[in-house]
Amino acid sequence: MLRRLHLDQPDSFAFTPANQAWAEAQITKYPEGRQASAIIPLLWRAQEQEGWLTRPAIETVADMLDMAYIRALEVASFYFMFQLQPVGSVAHIQVCGTTSCMICGAEDLVAVCKDKIAKKPHQLSEDGKFSWEEVECLGSCANAPMAQIGKDYYEDLTAARMGELIDELAAGKVPTPGPQNGRYAAEPLSGLTSLKDFDSGHTKYNASVQLATDIGDTVKRIDGTEVPLIAPWQGKAANATAKPKPTAKPAAKAEIVESGAGAKPATLDGARDGKADDLKMIKGVGPKLEAVLNGLGFYHFDQIAAWTGDEVVWADQNLVGFKGRVSRDNWVSQAQALATGAETEFSRRAKKDDIYNGE
Repeated sequence: MLRRLHLDQPDSFAFTPANQAWAEAQITKYPEGRQASAIIPLLWRAQEQEGWLTRPAIETVADMLDMAYIRALEVASFYFMFQLQPVGSVAHIQVCGTTSCMICGAEDLVAVCKDKIAKKPHQLSEDGKFSWEEVECLGSCANAPMAQIGKDYYEDLTAARMGELIDELAAGKVPTPGPQNGRYAAEPLSGLTSLKDFDSGHTKYNASVQLATDIGDTVKRIDGTEVPLIAPWQGKAANATAKPKPTAKPAAKAEIVESGAGAKPATLDGARDGKADDLKMIKGVGPKLEAVLNGLGFYHFDQIAAWTGDEVVWADQNLVGFKGRVSRDNWVSQAQALATGAETEFSRRAKKDDIYNGE
C-alpha cells in the first residue's frame, strides 16, 4: 500500500512541555551517537499528542535526533501504526478484518462504521469526531470480532454494540474496554473449566482493562496534563512543568574535534558566486548536516568529490554527531556523479518526492 504525507499540513509542531521533557528523557536511554534509536517512541508520542503524524512533527523529531528528514519519513511511512492523515478528534476506530474476526462478524462492524462514520476508511465523519479503518490481525483472536479504539481493545463485539460504542463516545462518555459480552478475559464462553477458584479476590476487570479504567486515559490524548512522567533509568521524574523549548530551529554549529586522524580537506570562505549546491541531494545529508558542512566551508559537490582517503577519514572523525556518515553513505562517489550534473538514485527520488521542500 502506498503511504504518502497528507496534502494539507499545519505550519509547525511543538511538543507540550511535559511531552518535550518525556522525549528528551527517552533519548538518554541510548549512547552518544545512537539517538536515532529513539525514533519510534518519539514519533508515537507526537502522534499521541496530535492524533496523527504531521510532516512538521516528523521533521521536529528528526531534528531532535540529528537525523535526515528522509530517514524519519521512512520510519513513519513504513509502520501502519502511524497515521499520516487527520483522524477523528474523539476516536479513530481500527476494526480487525483478519480470519478469526472476519469469520465472527468483522464485516458487520465495518458496515456500522460506514453507516455511522463515513463511507470510506480514513475519511472523517461530518462532525470530525470519528474516523475508521480496517486493519490486519490485532492478536485478540479468542475474543473475535474486535476493534482497537484509542489505546485499548474492545472485544466480543456485535454490530449493535459497535453502534452503541460510537454513540457513547460521541456523547462524551468513555466506554469500558475489553470484552463486551460479560467475559472477564478470554475464558470459554461457557465458563471456566479450570482454576475455578479464580473468582476469589481478583480485580473487577482483567489487568489491561483495570489499568485503563484506573488511569482514565482510554481515548484521551497525551497532551501534557498527565501525572509526572517517570524516567526510572535516570532515577527521577521528567519535569512536567518545564518551560517550552523554542520551536525555531537553532543555527547549526560546526563542532570540530581535531583527532589528528586523516587530513583536513580544502575549504572555501563562501559559496562560489553566492550559490551553494544542494548538498541534501547526497544520501545521508539532511538539512542540519548540510548547515554544518556549510559552516565548515563545504558548499559544493566537487569539493566532496575531490576528497582523498585521508580527507574522508578526517571528515568521518570530525563531524561530531555524524561520525562515520561520509564512509557509510559513500558521499564521495555520490558527489562525483552530482558534480558532473548527473543524478543518483537518491537524488532522483528526493527531487520527485520533494523531501526537503518547505523545511
